[in-house]
Amino acid sequence: MAEASTNANEKPIAPASKKSSKKDETKDTIWSRRDFFSIAGWGGFMATLGLSGAFFTRLLFPRVLFEPSPIFKAGKPSDYTVGEVSTKFIKSQRVWIVRDLEGIYVVFGLCTHLGCTPRWLNTEKKYKCPCHGSGFTKDGTNFEGPAPRPLEHLKITLDPEGMIEIDKSKKFLYEKGEWGKPGSKLLV
Repeated sequence: MAEASTNANEKPIAPASKKSSKKDETKDTIWSRRDFFSIAGWGGFMATLGLSGAFFTRLLFPRVLFEPSPIFKAGKPSDYTVGEVSTKFIKSQRVWIVRDLEGIYVVFGLCTHLGCTPRWLNTEKKYKCPCHGSGFTKDGTNFEGPAPRPLEHLKITLDPEGMIEIDKSKKFLYEKGEWGKPGSKLLV
């Protein structure tokens, strides 16, 4: 009976639990999640490295923007009337060509206040800036508004064929006394 009591005191063996560990499952996929993210991470890193290298290589070969020449031809001196301001090149080159009794000079159409393009008002015989109201005389001297200094004059010469040649890269400033220097006025 002792044997029977031990059997009676023994707990019955429970059937196998329905929960099974993931380690025991068979792999249905080729890659595990960890393998996939590891490969995706390295792939992303390599793509970033490749694109960075491509962008760096592109920097070694910059695009070159060619600027137009600052020198242009403006016709013959006989094309300009004494006492008149020619607005022929204000839109294309941003300059006025003025002929007086002494010769021809070029006024650069850039307001010295904030860089707007003034307008020539023929009836009032002055340049007037539409942005802030600066006024300039025919030769470019400032007399009203916030412009701190006169307009600039540009270099003017005659080429061998007798055509007027204007160089926008060489400027003559009134406040430095350059309006009287050679090249600031074409004596005709």
